[in-house]
Amino acid sequence: MKEFFEVHRRLVIFAGVPFVFVLAVCTWLFWWPNPSAGPDGTTVSIPRGASFSVALDSLDAAGAISSRFTLKVAARIFGYDRMVRVGRYHFPPGMSNLAMLEDLASGSSRVLIAVPIPEGWRMEYIAKRFERFLSVDSAKIVSMCRDSGVIRGFGIDAPTLEGYLLPDTYEFYWQTDEDQIIRTMVNAFKAFYVDSLVRRQQELRLTLNETLALAAIVEGESSLDAERSTIAGVYWNRLKKRMRLEADPTVQYVLPDGPRRLLYEDLRFLSPYNTYLHYGLPPGPISNPGRGSILAALYPEDHTYLFFVATGAGGHRFSRTYAEHLQAVRTFRRVRRQMQMQAANQTS
Repeated sequence: MKEFFEVHRRLVIFAGVPFVFVLAVCTWLFWWPNPSAGPDGTTVSIPRGASFSVALDSLDAAGAISSRFTLKVAARIFGYDRMVRVGRYHFPPGMSNLAMLEDLASGSSRVLIAVPIPEGWRMEYIAKRFERFLSVDSAKIVSMCRDSGVIRGFGIDAPTLEGYLLPDTYEFYWQTDEDQIIRTMVNAFKAFYVDSLVRRQQELRLTLNETLALAAIVEGESSLDAERSTIAGVYWNRLKKRMRLEADPTVQYVLPDGPRRLLYEDLRFLSPYNTYLHYGLPPGPISNPGRGSILAALYPEDHTYLFFVATGAGGHRFSRTYAEHLQAVRTFRRVRRQMQMQAANQTS
């Protein structure tokens, strides 16, 4: 009987040792927790077109894994070495190889990056901001915004997408495709520009491009919500009287070294966008206006003002006659001189 139990014990040990060994290896390969570069986890960027080997280099360099070998073996066993999604990942502390591989394949730990786009920015500036935040190609974004095929694909009748990239704070994954960025911004504009706004535009006998051209001028003139509709009303009054708009932002738009303080000679700069030289609205938007300026262009304030000038305190003074306007200009210049003298005294 003792011999039977001894043989049985040896068989159990003989069979159990390989089982424990296999279990230990599997734990080591698949489930053993990885280290973390910090108490909150590790952030790793996987660029476009990265092979699994490149992704492995990024993970190793960031200190997100304990062993390149074990992660590589685990990936080959489960086929994850052909399933890596681009993006910036944040892995929590103690993540196992298997969980990390599943994450790289699904992208579930990718970080959404908030990209704020200010109102009144041109598409070149917008493209540069996306390049800075998302490491995308700004030149490609601008090129696509000027591509007639891309523009027609959105059902837009305009030479570029300037004016149709709605300012807002957007969330994208790192290195999102450039066409997806553009599509998101244009679709945001379309979602905002509902049927009631289209009907209002038609009541005013404007095209969409003309509406955005006026809105962009309003955007360039003031950042104060309380003034937008008043400024829009000034330009509407000038249009009705067949007066040139004489809008400074349209000159700033075409200056090679702008935007900067305008000189009198700049007002003679030859361009179809220069509303000091040409009557009516410019050929298209000079920037991408925000919701407030678009609504102001469609619902201008009803008044008789024809002129306005800065007050020097952040707002504008509106005038009905040219004589009133000249007086307001003189007041502004006096205030500006006083502010310059105060600034000089503070620095001296």
